[in-house]
Amino acid sequence: MTAGGAQTLAMAGDDAVVPFEVEALDVRGRAIQMGAALDSILTGHDYPDPVSKLLGEATVLAVLLGTSLKFDGKFILQTETDGPVDMLVVDYHTDGGLRAYARFDTARVAAAEELGTAVPAALLGTGVLAMTVDQGSHTSRYQGIVPLEGGSLVDVAHTYFRQSEQIPTRVRLAVAEFHDRKEGSMSRAWRAGGVMVQFLPDTPGRSQTVDLPGGDAPEGFPGEDGPGEDDAWVEAQSLVGTIEDHELTDPAVSSERLLYRLFHERGVRVFSSIPVTDRCSCSREKVAGLLASFTAEEIAESIEDGKIAVTCEFCGKSYAFDPDQFSGSSESSL
Repeated sequence: MTAGGAQTLAMAGDDAVVPFEVEALDVRGRAIQMGAALDSILTGHDYPDPVSKLLGEATVLAVLLGTSLKFDGKFILQTETDGPVDMLVVDYHTDGGLRAYARFDTARVAAAEELGTAVPAALLGTGVLAMTVDQGSHTSRYQGIVPLEGGSLVDVAHTYFRQSEQIPTRVRLAVAEFHDRKEGSMSRAWRAGGVMVQFLPDTPGRSQTVDLPGGDAPEGFPGEDGPGEDDAWVEAQSLVGTIEDHELTDPAVSSERLLYRLFHERGVRVFSSIPVTDRCSCSREKVAGLLASFTAEEIAESIEDGKIAVTCEFCGKSYAFDPDQFSGSSESSL
């Protein structure tokens, strides 16, 4: 299916990843606009706006990365930092299920808002971002870890692909809250969008990049006079650089329409979309299984008002258990 061609293009709509390729530039990628699924996640947590925006960015990034998996499993994006928002966790399952939450210091976030410094890089601080691929209990997990050093999630994604995957990559993310007045009342809804473009030529040498050394460049380092980036990749990056935040979040600008705006002169081909839904994977059985692995001492420490109460960090659902049902397994584990 080719955007702008004679065929009628079926639009993917919100909460659906659109894979695409621009053969003339040797680039492939994915684009998404998120609506109801993201709004359900963010409004369910009722975070401060700067935290919601940051978690929205993390969610879009995780979906763009996770939808590249070719097997049944999970992609987990997680940050651990010293910033006001010290943890972000996004779980994407290859069946389209998605869940996310943030952990933050309320006072530090409020202080940042008051000072006008509640931007993503400042909220994250320094630490690490881990990306984990989990194919199930019978396989080993793959994990890539990237340092977070006062940059944005987009900066970290670029660093990861340059250093770990060695694939020239550009990512754009945007999150916005839309307000609408209907019948005298104001409604709010979160939206987000993202595009990831990667340079994947048939000739491997064309995708090589030059890493800049730390400190002063050594004698003989290619530098500005050395081999530059491939012209096709330079053009693709320039086009992606023209994307405005409002284009990524505007419900009137579908992913397909945005891709046509960017690449219509070169010809862009889009493929079947991949739906995404807000769906937590927690269950009473899973929580009970986790509690069954606790020692007697851990079970005793978990009891409050005669019961064990567990609340899912992702969806907020609470589960209550009678401590006696775990006494046997707990005692045997001592």
